[in-house]
Amino acid sequence: MKRNRRNRNFNEEIETKKLVYISVAVVIIAILAFALTYVAYSNILSKKSKTTGEIKSKIAELSSVNNETTTEQASSQIGKSVNEVTKEESSKIAINTSNIEKSEQAENKIQTKQNEQIKENVEKKEQTANVETKKQEEKAPEPTFIKPIEGEIIKEFANENLIYSETLKEWVTHNGIDIKAQKASIVKATEQGTVSAIKNDPRYGITVVIEHTNGYVSIYSNLLTAEFVKEGEKIKQGQTIGTVGNTAVFEIADESHLHFEMLKDNKYINPSEYIK
Repeated sequence: MKRNRRNRNFNEEIETKKLVYISVAVVIIAILAFALTYVAYSNILSKKSKTTGEIKSKIAELSSVNNETTTEQASSQIGKSVNEVTKEESSKIAINTSNIEKSEQAENKIQTKQNEQIKENVEKKEQTANVETKKQEEKAPEPTFIKPIEGEIIKEFANENLIYSETLKEWVTHNGIDIKAQKASIVKATEQGTVSAIKNDPRYGITVVIEHTNGYVSIYSNLLTAEFVKEGEKIKQGQTIGTVGNTAVFEIADESHLHFEMLKDNKYINPSEYIK
């Protein structure tokens, strides 16, 4: 019995050893196979990478060559086109500039001629106007003036001297003459002319202004009414223009009268020296 047990144990040990040896052999074989496979795969990869690198380098060389060729061709073409265009544009610009200069010169000449013509026309018109004015002045006789109303002069012309005013109670100048007349007496135009204004003067009341030739103007104030004429009307010498009133605030304390003034070239003159 003991011997059988020994044999059995021995056989079991042998079997166990066999299994161990087989397992180790399998592992070794597997390791070797893996190593061989890895080496072979690495060789394949290295060959592929070399081939790929060579292909890429060749492609890069070809690309650089093509780019250089294309760039040279393009630059040469562009340079030619730019030079050609520059020459054409320069010639066109020169032509346009010369045309513009010619047109400007022509316009300047035309403008100069027009200005000279305008100047000549203006000078001719001025000369004609001056001649006509001189003719009119030569032809227009000095006007003669009549009394606007019959009556006594109760206040004389005093443009440079002072006279006493009963109304203002002070010494003042007097640019016209006061002709005594009853209220509502008819006032006549001292000379033919044009009625330039009909107004209510704050100092001398209702007033009629008549313009005559040669710069003369006659002014009729302290009127009761001026309904007989209108502004712009052409009137004759002796034509009724209004009636005597008492509307002059500055002379309201004086007797009923016509306040009469005259001007020559916008300067007051003594009416007594002109009316007859």
